[in-house]
Amino acid sequence: MMKKLPVGIQTFSEIINEDYLYIDKTEIASNLIDRYKYVFLSRPRRFGKSLFLDTLKNIFEGKRELFHGLLIEDQWNWEVKYPVIKISFSGGVHSRADLEEDLLHILKSNEERLGLTCENRSRAQYFFAELIKKAFEKYQQKVVILVDEYDKPILDNIEHIPEAIAIRDGMRDFYTKIKENDEYLRFAFLTGVSKFSKVSLFSGLNNLEDISLNPDYGTICGYTQLDVETAFAPYLEGVDMEQVKRWYNGYNFLGEKVYNPYDILLFIKNRFVFDNYWFETGTPRFLVELINKNRYYIPDFLNINVDKSLVNSFDLENLNLETILFQTGYLTIKRLLPSGMGVGYELGFPNKEVQISFNEYILRSMTSSSQKEPIRHELLYIMNTGAVERLEPVIKRLFASIAYNNFTNNDIESYEGFYASVLYAYFASIGVDIIAEDVSNRGRIDLTLKTEGKTFLFEFKVTATEPLEQIRKMKYYEKYTGERYLIGIVFDPGARNVSKFEWVKI
Repeated sequence: MMKKLPVGIQTFSEIINEDYLYIDKTEIASNLIDRYKYVFLSRPRRFGKSLFLDTLKNIFEGKRELFHGLLIEDQWNWEVKYPVIKISFSGGVHSRADLEEDLLHILKSNEERLGLTCENRSRAQYFFAELIKKAFEKYQQKVVILVDEYDKPILDNIEHIPEAIAIRDGMRDFYTKIKENDEYLRFAFLTGVSKFSKVSLFSGLNNLEDISLNPDYGTICGYTQLDVETAFAPYLEGVDMEQVKRWYNGYNFLGEKVYNPYDILLFIKNRFVFDNYWFETGTPRFLVELINKNRYYIPDFLNINVDKSLVNSFDLENLNLETILFQTGYLTIKRLLPSGMGVGYELGFPNKEVQISFNEYILRSMTSSSQKEPIRHELLYIMNTGAVERLEPVIKRLFASIAYNNFTNNDIESYEGFYASVLYAYFASIGVDIIAEDVSNRGRIDLTLKTEGKTFLFEFKVTATEPLEQIRKMKYYEKYTGERYLIGIVFDPGARNVSKFEWVKI
């Protein structure tokens, strides 16, 4: 009989005691504990951080009965039991006004669980320091501190930067108590979505080891391809596994690529329907605001090149869109870019789910909902069948559906980039293979789309030039085989729509 799937369950003991399927991460946990004392891990939401942290808690508490048959069972001294202080911000929305009270409540629950009585409860940071010392004194064993979603109070207020900065500065005083009580500590592990610089938040924890992009811990959270092909094999019988891989695999933290666990569990629970399970659980509104504010060229999301430092530091005073998109999971590392100045990364969408959902989300902010779905379905039909003669009216309806203020407030409306961004977002949102500014030996084509046996090459202009003639002249199409469709489009900024549409099949 197949085990139950742990959808939404983040408590290790419940998974083991209730006989849910568990992907063994305990050998990684053992290795981590042996090598480091202060550890930080950044992963996108719903990636299994809370479950891994709870696994660590049960290891340190010496609950051997939960680890029978798991890799750590014979690697750990279960006779030694450590007092654990667990701080979790995963529940609820945290405001600046309530943060101190929230911290005091969290610390009080730890005080009760550990059977302690602290005297200084005037401020959370002093309560925390006393709790660490008294736990050490009572149990005559060094203390373990586990912090889950350390940054959630900050991210809950990210749309109000002054509020977020005030919370960050307040949290800094609290986290400093970890370093100040070093002599009493065995291990500290902090998880979150974003990685703030040590200067801005962890000034007291200068020896915090960040394993977020350490290849040894690339699979610390998430499911590997081997996990999906073995542990999940009985649950996925008859499923097109290449499609599963295209839709949900692809997150790269410099180790083996991984799946988001939430996607796989929901895909099975929903009887193999391909859908945006992870994405729909909450995308922050401020992302779209940043994209619009920065006049971001949407096709650039396919291949963003960044310095290593950029993905490693979340700065509230100077929010960087690429950093946020990477740390929140909308972009991932596609490949390393070695250079004479150190390592950089090429970022892109991790998989089909994120490509479709992210671009659909962008479109939702630009267009009327009544137009969006019929257009997307018709575009997909045209791409799959090669019915390019039906494309011009669809594109005209598409631009007619764009909210007027997206033109009037956009000072790049007279450039190809704005129109190309809109078309790119639509095509990307239907899940076809897409290449922006496709390079050939003769130059670049604005947009290339690929479906089964068909290639569509687009050239965009905003002047009365001949874009189709440019494709023919430069012979951009020669690198492709099969059915090839050359499509030239001229946009009229005054009419805010297509003024010329030509195509030919080769």
